[in-house]
Amino acid sequence: MSPELISILVLVVVFVIATTRSVNMGALAFAAAFAVGGLVADLDADGIFAGFPGDLFVVLVGVTYLFAIARANGTTDWLVHAAVRLVRGRVALIPWVMFALTGALTAIGAVSPAAVAIVAPIALSFAARYGISPLLMGAMVVHGAQAGGFSPISIYGSIVNGIVEREKLPGNEVVLFLASLAANLVIAAVVFVVCGGLKLWARGAVQESGAEGDGGRGTGGEGTAGGANPAQPSPGGTATVTAVPTRSAAPDTTRLTPARTATLTSLLALVVAVLVFDLDAGLTAITLAVVLSTAWPEVSRRAVGEIAWPTVLLICGVLTYVGVLDEMGTITWAGEGVGGIGVPLLAAVLLCYIGALVSAFASSVGIMGALIPLAVPFLERGEIGAVGMIAALAVSATVVDVSPFSTNGALVLAAAPDVDRERFFRQLMVYGGIVVAVVPAAAWLVMVVPGWG
Repeated sequence: MSPELISILVLVVVFVIATTRSVNMGALAFAAAFAVGGLVADLDADGIFAGFPGDLFVVLVGVTYLFAIARANGTTDWLVHAAVRLVRGRVALIPWVMFALTGALTAIGAVSPAAVAIVAPIALSFAARYGISPLLMGAMVVHGAQAGGFSPISIYGSIVNGIVEREKLPGNEVVLFLASLAANLVIAAVVFVVCGGLKLWARGAVQESGAEGDGGRGTGGEGTAGGANPAQPSPGGTATVTAVPTRSAAPDTTRLTPARTATLTSLLALVVAVLVFDLDAGLTAITLAVVLSTAWPEVSRRAVGEIAWPTVLLICGVLTYVGVLDEMGTITWAGEGVGGIGVPLLAAVLLCYIGALVSAFASSVGIMGALIPLAVPFLERGEIGAVGMIAALAVSATVVDVSPFSTNGALVLAAAPDVDRERFFRQLMVYGGIVVAVVPAAAWLVMVVPGWG
């Protein structure tokens, strides 16, 4: 068996173990990098660590640190309540508020599961209170998170754009962002219609105080992330479903305190610094987080422990293993194998389906980190537009996060109160299967066939 094939099979084993045993995929990938790099490729420690993504490490730590502070001091809770007040209690608009809110959170740097964990308990509480389909509300939250997930300063966007830049591929940050935004917006609109959203328009507006009171029971204000711990997501893409606790006496989350005002200003400053002044997102976020921590140390002290360390480990581990694959020539070998199919468009749609299927049961960021580099030699031939192909891969690998086996889907399942969980689980599983079956082909048809980039 060739060394290249061994390294690919080890990667498959990593995904399988992470999915079935709830082991952090990044930790497995580090171990695999050590074993394959040392025993198969005869690399020393420097060769193995050559692929460690130091820049992405700083981005992940920086933006999740800043956002952990926003959760700890209640800024995110204030954002949720402010968004609900904007629609004046109109039930039909609440799912779209949740879609827009999670999209905004991920667009400014929140990890997708973190945004879902913040919004889902409140969103599903509204669904139970006002008779909205939990599948509709859960899908709107997850698709909203993915809609904003590829902004230039987001986690997913930083990962994909960083890989594209390192591999010297043609890239377009705006196209990537808009492709994900448009795809998830279309899917959300279809789900809204199919799951009874149009019937909600016939209802009158609810009382503003009732909406806020219900939301208040699902939020914890200062020091909590949404007031609930809907699930502890495993890095392998599964989560342990637990009950959603509520609090009878939550702090006031409708008032702007000095700490919340400063945090909102910091989040806005991050957007301006990255988009206008082209500063590094990770270093900027860490700097802003340090300023907030210095000003309010009591609240911010907890934020360090809430940095998305499992996600950091996952991404850095997978990309380090991909670096080992690159060092030993596996990426070139695999890319030539895909290109050897002889039909470029067929190879492209197969890659999209691989990304969607694996991501439905494992980590989206993990599969993107592995799949895009594997497609590099194939894209370098110029037979398929790189910009469109990367966008199609990104969309295919993330829209399937509604699967109950993925972190976001499990969070939605756990956050739904007063539902038949087995029935809701089946609904999410069927819906996730439909997305896996339909979206990769649609993304390929719209983004790859026209030859973008």
